[in-house]
Order: sequence, then structure tokens, then C-alpha cells
Amino acid sequence: MSVTPLFEAKSVTKHFGDFTANDQVDFAIGAGEIHALLGENGAGKSTFVKMVYGVLQPDEGAFYFQGNKVSISGPQAARQMGIGMVFQHFSQFEALTVAENIQLAMDGSETLESLSQRIEVLSRSYGIPIAADKLVADLSVGEQQRVEILRCLLQSPKLLIMDEPTSVLTPQETEQLFTVIRQLASEGCAILFISHKLDEIKALCEGATILRGGKKIATVKSKDHSQHAIAEMMVGSSISEIKRQAQAIGESCLFEAKALSRAADGPFDVALSDIDFALYEGQILGIAGVSGNGQDELMGALTGEWRNEKSIGLLAIKGEDVRSLSPEARRQKNIGFIPEDRNGHAAVPSMRLSENTLMTSHSSNDVGRRGFIDESALHEKTGQIIADYDVRTPETNPLASSLSGGNLQKFVVGREIARQPKVLIVSQPTWGVDIGAAQLIRSALLSLAQQGSAIFLISQDLEEIFAISSHIAVLHDGHLSPTYPLEEMTPEKVGLLMGGKALDDEPVMEQGARS
Repeated sequence: MSVTPLFEAKSVTKHFGDFTANDQVDFAIGAGEIHALLGENGAGKSTFVKMVYGVLQPDEGAFYFQGNKVSISGPQAARQMGIGMVFQHFSQFEALTVAENIQLAMDGSETLESLSQRIEVLSRSYGIPIAADKLVADLSVGEQQRVEILRCLLQSPKLLIMDEPTSVLTPQETEQLFTVIRQLASEGCAILFISHKLDEIKALCEGATILRGGKKIATVKSKDHSQHAIAEMMVGSSISEIKRQAQAIGESCLFEAKALSRAADGPFDVALSDIDFALYEGQILGIAGVSGNGQDELMGALTGEWRNEKSIGLLAIKGEDVRSLSPEARRQKNIGFIPEDRNGHAAVPSMRLSENTLMTSHSSNDVGRRGFIDESALHEKTGQIIADYDVRTPETNPLASSLSGGNLQKFVVGREIARQPKVLIVSQPTWGVDIGAAQLIRSALLSLAQQGSAIFLISQDLEEIFAISSHIAVLHDGHLSPTYPLEEMTPEKVGLLMGGKALDDEPVMEQGARS
């Protein structure tokens, strides 16, 4: 006897002009089921859930809720039907309290006092207690996510969509969230879970629907397939696993900071306090941390985009203080930079790829001499980067703006590594790229380190940190923890540091020491 799904999509299609974002997608989820929606960037996941939540309307196909065909005219209609959504990017007013923010999403029939009482009772019952009268500006990122979840729970959802809910959480906060999700499922609520972290999918979800190129490729039971097999279904081709080799750290310190501090430039900046690290030949120092704890400010101080020769502390390249040097002057000291924002920061969208190559290579002798550009050498170098990093381009030398985000990121990474920098400072190298591109980028970083370069890696992706780092430190509220060798760390220990707690055991090695 078949059981009617709580929610079902039949042959749902969505066009944007000539582009088909969803093509005849079928999907079903039952009451109390925790189901994953997977796919690379651009696979159609966001378009699909926006239609489920009423933000977009399908061009073809139909939705069914509790066996009845429905038209979801907008988010309010979705909420009234029993569909809630926790978005990846929070929409909260920092100057308002928790209760005031939640009240904005309600129908206005309940007093603030009554709502506050319900918030505190409900939050305690799910093990995510929060003070309703607390300002959002005073909440941690994890607490802000609790506000989003409570906003949905107060509306008694039958189907809850969660879009990358763990992307800004510590491992401990993630496990706490999973406890809440499992409790909701046990009460009959269906959970549609979107995440790029396949280990989470395996741990939490019973089934997974995989989209590729806007089409449904398969619906599988998570326990029946390895993470690697699921990843290959998402990509549509084989994916090489990263192979780490034992890496000896050299004797030479290439880059170091001692008690480096930086005052906050504005009310939304994070001050850096007494930053200490030492980076040696062949070392990859992974800097973990929840977003908003000083990553942007640290990147600016290291690259020279923020500089002050009178600032407190020391920042040195091979013993030479470089606090007053510009980014270009630091490049001439053989440092490479890969910033988080590839559009407009790492690359100029309105310029061709060869011109973007020139921006970081104009002072080297391989593309010109004495102020004259060697066009042939420049195009040859650009073509080599495109070939080596599998950059998919619509033409031989296209505008940077014509590339997808993942392909532009591969080009930016390839451009910097092609310079063979002795020190590479990189922030979020695989943010927003597909699994295949992420593997290629991580392998390239490992290869550069194996050639003796030192890498300072800022990443919010703990899987990435543990996959390629030789040492780990954690940035919290502008403070950098001691440096620990990889083998001494676990996700749980990193999570404690990410939450601002000290570890009981002292680091085996001094700041940035070699192994």
C-alpha cells in the first residue's frame, strides 16, 4: 500500500529566458522524513526551493501538498500551508530584539509580550534557549540561526526547508542543530536539507535527490552510497581523491607576525589583537573560524590592502618588516594573494583573461621587459593556466565576466600559483565552487606546498582545513589561537576554539613551530 507524500513535485520546469533552470523535476518527501537536495552550483537547487516556498512560480508542472494539487502564490501562502524556510543568509535587524524580529514575520495578531513568552518556552523545549528581549546585534551567529529556526517553528510547519544551515556553525552548534532536526522529524515535520557537506548528508538524511544541469539525476538512500559516489553523481564524472603525502616542514621561516594588532576601522569591523604566527617552507597553516571574526581584517593586513607602518607588532617576510609595503611591493617579495571575492577583487570582470593575468605578472620578466608587454608570451601564459586548471571558456581569450564562478576561481588560483610564490595567502579558495573544482584547487595548493612554498589558508570549511593543512589555528573575535599540528586536532577541538574556549591541553608545538 503506497503512502501519499506530504509534498510532491511533478514535472516542474522553470525558464529564465532561453535558460532552463529546472527541467521536468520530480520530487517527493514524506512526513517525518529528512531528505537532502544535492547538486553543484547552478544545478537548480535554489530555483527549485524558491518555487516550493512561493518566491518563484513554475512555468510547467505542478505541486501537491498532502495529496492535493496546490498553487503557492507567495511566501505567505507557503507559510499558511505549513511550509517554512530557513535561509542561508539571515534577514534580521540588529537594532531590534529577538521577539521584535520574529514578530515582523508573524500575522500581527499576537502581542509582543505573549510572543516573547512563547519564544522562550519553545526555545527551551527544543534545547536552543534564547532570551526574547536580547538585541540581535548581541547574538552570536549560531544564536542568530536559532532565531530563524524559531521563527519557522512558531508557525508550526509541516515541511521545513533548510538551505546550507551549518555553513556558519561550529561543529558543536552543528550537532545541536541536528538534534533539533531529528526531534522535529520525530514529531512528523518533513525536513528538506540542502548542504554541500556530504558527511552531514550521510549522518543526517535518509534519502537524497540529486540535480544536475537543472534535471533530476537520481533519488538515492544516503546509507547505500559513499560520499565519493554521491559526489560523482552530482558532477557527472569521476573525481580524483586528494592524495596527501607526508610533508617535511623546512627550516626557513618565510612569513611571520608578532603581536600584530589593528584597530577596527568602523562599527562593523573587527579589531585584530596580538596576532602571532610563523610560516615555514612547505607548511600549510589553516586558519579556521566562524565568518565575521576578523578574517577580512586579517587578510587586508597580510596582503597590504590595509597597512600602517606605525601599527603595533611586526609583520615580516624573511625577517624584513613589511607593514608599510603596498600589495604590489609585497608581490615583488614573492608573495601571492587569492582574496575571497573573485569578482572585482581577484579579477576585473570587464577585462579579458590575458589582461587579468597581466595585472599580477607585469613586473615579471616572463611577459615583458623594460616596460614593454610581450603579447605572445602573455597569451601563451594565459592559455597554459586555462589548460592546466581546466578553465571552461566560451572563446580563446574571453572577458572574465563570461566565466562561471567556479571557472573564474580556477583561473584566479592558477594565475597565482603559476607565479610560483614562496608565500601564498589565500582566503576561502573553494567557496561557491563545485566539488570537482574544489578538488582541483586543493590538490594544486598541496602541490605548491610540496615544492617548498608556504601557504596561509583562511577557510570556513572545516573539511577543507583538515584535508590540506599541516597545522591549524583558529581566529575568534580578532584573536588567533596558538598553532597546533594537524594530528593533534579534531573537529571538536577546533569547534571549542571557534566558540572562544581554550583547550585543556597546551599546544604540542610553539607558535608556528616546525614538525
